[in-house]
Amino acid sequence: MKWLLMFWGGPVMLLTGWYGLSYYDMSFGIFMLTRDAHDLVFRVYGHVLGIPPETIPPLVARAMVVDTIVLFGLVALRRRRQIRAWYRRRFGTPAAHYQSADAPSFGSKANLSSAP
Repeated sequence: MKWLLMFWGGPVMLLTGWYGLSYYDMSFGIFMLTRDAHDLVFRVYGHVLGIPPETIPPLVARAMVVDTIVLFGLVALRRRRQIRAWYRRRFGTPAAHYQSADAPSFGSKANLSSAP
């Protein structure tokens, strides 16, 4: 999980941090964090892709959201047994919620069949 956070979360945080700082022109004396650099980067990408530069940030944001959903879906698929066990520990078994307290329980040893 730490590798996932490093190789996915690191670039996502770096990109969103750069975008936020450069969008609001909080440069701290670094050229790449200025609004001029921000506009230049998106003008270059827009020219390379052949689309208007102002359409690129929503496309990148949408791609990051979709990638995040796919990535965490794959992690959940790989860890579904652990997630299911956690859910059962946290909320109990589903059958316990449907059985009322005054209903008779037929699951005793005396009621079980001895047939093979």
